[in-house]
Amino acid sequence: MTAALLATLLVGAAATACTEGGSPDDGRGDPPSRTGGTGGGTPASPAPRAASPLVVKIDNVPGARPQTGLDDADLVYAEQVEGGLSRLMAVYATRLPRVVGPVRSARESDLELLRQFHDPTLAFSGAQRRLLPLFDKAPLRAAPPERRTAAYYRGTDKPLPHNLYLRPRRLLASAPGADALTTGFRYGAAPAGGTAETTRTVRFPAARFTFDWSAEQRRWLVSMDGAPTVTAERKRVAASTVVVQYVKIRASRYHDYLGNKTPYTETVGSGTAKVLRDGRSFDAVWKRPLATGGTEFTTADGAPMNFAGGQVWVVFAKA
Repeated sequence: MTAALLATLLVGAAATACTEGGSPDDGRGDPPSRTGGTGGGTPASPAPRAASPLVVKIDNVPGARPQTGLDDADLVYAEQVEGGLSRLMAVYATRLPRVVGPVRSARESDLELLRQFHDPTLAFSGAQRRLLPLFDKAPLRAAPPERRTAAYYRGTDKPLPHNLYLRPRRLLASAPGADALTTGFRYGAAPAGGTAETTRTVRFPAARFTFDWSAEQRRWLVSMDGAPTVTAERKRVAASTVVVQYVKIRASRYHDYLGNKTPYTETVGSGTAKVLRDGRSFDAVWKRPLATGGTEFTTADGAPMNFAGGQVWVVFAKA
């Protein structure tokens, strides 16, 4: 009798394991969905994961230059930080360089900007103490050095804090591909019109970006604070398309250790922009109704504003 009872219990346990098993949830979302049917239901094939880009916050004060890996980014955002200085956010989807850096801290408005991507991996070095819990709750994979120690190292070329570097392939096994760039940008032939332009400068209170058109390279050569932008490998950084996006910049709820309020760049809403491509400047309108969506750019008459293929720089200028 005892043996029979034991056999019955073992069979029941095995049946429970079969119906409750499946791919384990990684703690970042709902478990794989299942479809009903006869015989108690069968596991559905997992939906393909949407591509997730690598996003890196890059130091941009003069002491941090030249940067490494900046030329491999698909997209570079230039944003204003404390003291009127600038910081870069580089997005990698089609290529992963061997090294990126120097890596620096994140800001509150990054959370809004990053919502356009699916579950991005964010490499950054700290944030304001009261802000850190928001990054833990956000729909992203936070990867600061204290969590992913093996992915970072301190270089010897620059002093602290401008010498923290990232090895991207220790966070992502491979480049996710262009599908990870869920920005809403459109690529294709230039619209009609525009104005011939060979140089454009965008000024922050304590920083400036200049883009000079090179007809030979078919690119906008990037300069920052009056000096050509080159990588640590001495490669000139150049963009196929430059977007000067006029946005509202207000004070954030947070401040740095000196008490300086952090600027908050509002990227949800609408406004005007200047789009530079092919040696011409186009007046454009931008619209991003929801944080979960990308930004749509149109010409003044409502036609789609196509970008040229290649690296895109978006500089957030105060409206």
